[in-house]
Amino acid sequence: MANSVIAGLDRVLTMEIVRVTERAAVAAARLRGRGDEKAADQVAVDAMRAELNRLPIRGTVVIGEGERDEAPMLYIGEEVGSGTGPEVDIALDPLEGTTICAKNLPNALAVIAVAEKGSLLYAPDVYMDKIAVGPGYPEGVIDIDASPQQNIRNIADAKRVPVSEITACILDRPRHAKLIEAVRATGVAIRLIGDGDVAGVIHTTNPDETGIDIYLGSGGAPEGVLAAAALRCTGGQMQGRLILDTPEKVARAAKMGIADPNRVYQVNDMARGDVVFAATGVTDGNMLSGVKFGRTAITTHTIVLRSSSRTVREIKARHQDLDKF
Repeated sequence: MANSVIAGLDRVLTMEIVRVTERAAVAAARLRGRGDEKAADQVAVDAMRAELNRLPIRGTVVIGEGERDEAPMLYIGEEVGSGTGPEVDIALDPLEGTTICAKNLPNALAVIAVAEKGSLLYAPDVYMDKIAVGPGYPEGVIDIDASPQQNIRNIADAKRVPVSEITACILDRPRHAKLIEAVRATGVAIRLIGDGDVAGVIHTTNPDETGIDIYLGSGGAPEGVLAAAALRCTGGQMQGRLILDTPEKVARAAKMGIADPNRVYQVNDMARGDVVFAATGVTDGNMLSGVKFGRTAITTHTIVLRSSSRTVREIKARHQDLDKF
């Protein structure tokens, strides 16, 4: 991509992307603990779309709320932005953890990744087996085809700590019962999460703060692409394999250009080129604080990651013009 386009990405996406996730997070946070997942998700979608359309980009949603006939807004293939500026791929989840938000539990996020055109994997809405670690490990330290025990030993050896000092993050699902049993048998601590596996993977990027060293298990493939975008920016490692266990899923994946249903995707296969990733906390979590509503200001907490510079920015903002929210 031409240098002029890269410069455009710099100008548009270093700070302006923050407003996109901030708006979605604030909208969703107003419905925290109300028990209405659909309403919280819808207001986040509305807010994120409105803010995206203010950006001087020609964006295409490649990971979104679903197929066009399933999602009225921010559907896969939808064009967003002002129609001027660089062409970009967009992966987003206006409310990652709808159940979490509805119950006011930790780690609900508003998330977006923006990349050069053609850089993000078009992933079908199926499950994906995933394994991920943060930066600082030798290449190949994890292997999706190795046993959980072997992967955990590799992480412990690379950190030069006993296995008992490693913490794994796993979605608390019945399908993970055998995985949880195998991981616990190693002596590793497990942090089970009820929802939000994008947050689970992102937490591996800063284990000193989050306490999470490795993410294991299956979750949504679109969420896998979003997580890979974050790891691409930090130098983490991730492998994923689509779970295409019916002819219908194989056919749907083929329509999206996926020829090998057994392919193992690395980070660079899911998110290439120049990538900017942002996440704003909706509820309080291990890495990000949730939205705070004060009498005279709204406070948000966001991380913004950039792959080309490996920059991690934390932005704690006080929004005193309450009419804009």
